[in-house]
Formats: sequence, structure tokens, C-alpha cells
Amino acid sequence: MRKAYIFLIPLTLFVVLSVFLYKGLYGDPRQLDSTVLNKPAPDFSLPDLMQPDLTYDPQIFKGQVTLMNVWGVWCVTCAVELPYLTELSQQGVRIIGLYYDQDTDPDFGIKSIPTIQKEVTAKLAQLGNPYEFNIFDVKRDYSLDLGVTGAPETFLIDKQGIIRMHHIGDINTRVWRNKIAPLYNELMAQ
Repeated sequence: MRKAYIFLIPLTLFVVLSVFLYKGLYGDPRQLDSTVLNKPAPDFSLPDLMQPDLTYDPQIFKGQVTLMNVWGVWCVTCAVELPYLTELSQQGVRIIGLYYDQDTDPDFGIKSIPTIQKEVTAKLAQLGNPYEFNIFDVKRDYSLDLGVTGAPETFLIDKQGIIRMHHIGDINTRVWRNKIAPLYNELMAQ
């Protein structure tokens, strides 16, 4: 009987480890379960990037289907998706930016707001500006509340301010057509 236990313990460990590694091998690392899905957008009060005396709160989502795109000028993939997002905004898709800058973090150095505004203006002039406005996530607190792990990430928010989709990575024609547009169109029709 004791020999059976000696054999079963390594076999059980091997099976558990094999299942874990198999899931990791064939899983999509961009597919994370978001804790904010189907919940109201977390509360916030943050300034407009270009007009810091203007502040926004979750009321900005009420009555309109909105894509909220987390981005920064330091993000290469964000630069790649800006032209396509601009096309979408020209087709009537409401897109707002949630902007944070790594250089406001003491670990990366400190930038002044006018410097950040100048960089953002130059980047958007170069690649297109899809944003109705940009919320400035000064300390990245709101990004943390949303569960953001990097940039770009995009949230699809319905007319009641409920987060209906969280997409990690860039938005391009394929992602829009296959993943986001069907739900976006459904929400627009409601």
C-alpha cells in the first residue's frame, strides 16, 4: 500500500503541472478576466489634459456609447493605432482618451504639464486625433481602478456608464470588425 502512495504522489504532481503548462502554452496572454466588466465605470474626478481647470467624472459616459482608450506618447503601439482610431472617430465613434505619462512618475523623472501638453499636441498632429478630449490620469490611480496593465487598452462603455468590454492591445481593422464593432453596434441600437 505504501508503494502505491509513493507512485501516486509524483504522478499527481506531474498531471497537475502538465495541465498548468498546457493552459499557459495555448492561452492568450492578452485575454485577462477584467474585474470591471458589466459594472459602472469606477468613480473619478480628473482634469482635462489640455485644460487642467476642467474636471471630468463618470457622468461623461451617460447617454453615449464611448470607447475610452488608455494611451501615452511614450507608447509605440498607441502611435500605431492612432490613425485607425482617427478613422473611427470620423465615422462617428465617440472616443475619449485616458492619458497618463510615465515622466510624471519620480522613477522616470518629472515633466511639467506644459511639456506634456506640447508632446501630446505634436503626436496627435502627426498621427491623427481621435479623441473628443483627454482625461489626464495624473497619478495613474484611475488606470489602476480599471485594472489597466499597460497601454494601449480600450474600454467600451454603454449609455448608462457600464463597462461592457475591455480590450488589451491596439485596435485595428480586424479587431474592430471581429471583436468590438458587433457589441458597439448592439449598444448603439439600444
